[in-house]
Amino acid sequence: MRLFRVLIAGLLAAPLSLPAAEVVHEHLTSDHHDFRLVRLADGLNHPWSLALLPDGRLLVSERGGRLWLLEGDTRRALDGLPAVSARGQGGLLDLALPPDFGGGDGDNDWLYFTYSRPGPGGSATALARARLGDAGLTELATLFVQDRYSDPGRHYGGRLAFLPDGSLAMSIGDRGRDPSRAQDGGDHAGGVLRLSQEGGVPADNPFVDDDAVLDELYSLGNRNIQGLTVDGEGRLWASEHGPRGGDELNRIEAGANYGWPEVSRGRDYVTFLPIGDDSRPGMRDPVHVFEGRFAPSGLAWVSGDAFPGWRGHLLAGGLRSERLVRLVVDGDRVVEREVLLEGEIGRIRDVRVGPDGRIYLLSDASDGGLYRLEPRA
Repeated sequence: MRLFRVLIAGLLAAPLSLPAAEVVHEHLTSDHHDFRLVRLADGLNHPWSLALLPDGRLLVSERGGRLWLLEGDTRRALDGLPAVSARGQGGLLDLALPPDFGGGDGDNDWLYFTYSRPGPGGSATALARARLGDAGLTELATLFVQDRYSDPGRHYGGRLAFLPDGSLAMSIGDRGRDPSRAQDGGDHAGGVLRLSQEGGVPADNPFVDDDAVLDELYSLGNRNIQGLTVDGEGRLWASEHGPRGGDELNRIEAGANYGWPEVSRGRDYVTFLPIGDDSRPGMRDPVHVFEGRFAPSGLAWVSGDAFPGWRGHLLAGGLRSERLVRLVVDGDRVVEREVLLEGEIGRIRDVRVGPDGRIYLLSDASDGGLYRLEPRA
């Protein structure tokens, strides 16, 4: 048995060939651009997140706890990851690189990632970082673990986004059993955190002088954020799961309360009755409520030169809806909405914009894929 495990580990570590890039749809149209859909990789087991390295290589996390390095026509599984609780919606989650990754002496060349950490009483959303070594991850350090381990294995949040000042925003879901945790300032569940790159608390966090609220919290009342991005003005945007509808786009601001579960546009899964009120004083209304059961995951702000007609817009991925939606925001309202994809790749788990502006997508399936949107000349 020991020999068998060694052989399996060796097979997982060995480079695997990637199929040649395949054009899935040669000609798709939108209001501003014609584009093609290209599949870059397949055979990914419930991929969750994507990171684009400055040298053109890509990293892909699989929820089950595997991290792939894609380089040229090969991919290689990296070792050195911590133990993850790959149960339900948990596992290896988001990947993020600091904005200055690869741009200096290497001191800040860290890979940040979130995962569901097993522990007494269940699991907790955790943040770690490591360096990319020749054989896998090195200098692994867990920087932050939410204050309470719990069951069931859902609503981890886990999305990451670097803010303009270098601090790190991190979402944590309400964990699914007791929604009221999202209104409890003494609980990390159901909020967005703001952390230093070492996992500490920035001195100007909104609740550092409030004994009733944990210092790491940046916002409260968030049910389960699985899309997080920063726009060109440095504003933080989030796409958030509602219950049976009521999925939201929110602009996350310091100290704001987004209402869950006292405010919601969704309905109870059993009774189908509305949950909470549509709005309450002192709680922030969503900028946009997605149509139907969108099930958001993955949110990106478009920059670069590939799609100039989309520059400055938001792209939101959907799981149940299998949609990629383009949103134009003016102030605090969406003024333009367009469905770019619907069903072409299945459940969309992550959305990223490359340095040149091309759009990268991950599909969430046991045989998931990595895709790219490319402009047609």
